[in-house]
Amino acid sequence: MAATEPALILCAVRWYLRYSLSLRDVEELLEERGLEADHTTVWRWVQRYGPELEQRLRRHLKPTNKSWRVDETYIRVQGRWCYLYRAIDSAGATIDFLLSALRDADAAKRLFRNALSDRSHPQPRVINTDLAPIYGSAIADIKKEGTLRSRCRHRPVQYPNNIIEQDHRAIKRRVNAKQGFREFQAARRTIQGYEAMHIIRKGQVRWLSGSGVRRQNRFINELFEVAA
Repeated sequence: MAATEPALILCAVRWYLRYSLSLRDVEELLEERGLEADHTTVWRWVQRYGPELEQRLRRHLKPTNKSWRVDETYIRVQGRWCYLYRAIDSAGATIDFLLSALRDADAAKRLFRNALSDRSHPQPRVINTDLAPIYGSAIADIKKEGTLRSRCRHRPVQYPNNIIEQDHRAIKRRVNAKQGFREFQAARRTIQGYEAMHIIRKGQVRWLSGSGVRRQNRFINELFEVAA
């Protein structure tokens, strides 16, 4: 592998996750830079490094606040609808997310458990959801098991929360540009990458501005110990 190749591979992954580009678009952009890579190879890179980016990113995040918004949106996988559960705080910072084949209390509980296991997320004082009964059931259960403090207030509201609805759209734009997914685990891994890039763009990384793309790219290279 040439010395510059790892940086170009990571660049291809960034392009695909950050912008509404197809795999063939990324293939052409790489060819402009002298690297021949089939679109299926680009897809394998995204599957390998998208989840890795999200995992490495976690320890560099600012703490979120104690007012949560939780909602789910729809993602088409293999021609059927699946459910992307997402939690953000009142300032719009991503807390956690979960792709589930089912819309039920078990999926909501998994989301809450994952979020509460991360030390960058303090215990919430309030959780805002829609009126779906799955959330009331899930919150009651995780309180009983001691994962969530009993004094946390659940506030169900009739109408969608504008903050999280707007935040869904940034992820849905990328999903829609790719025209859905053919396999559940591939969808899950790709969405991990989308969410990671979205977190970086929102300025959730400590000591890193949300607006400077060159600094963001340097940060990602540093995460993977790749020279720019």
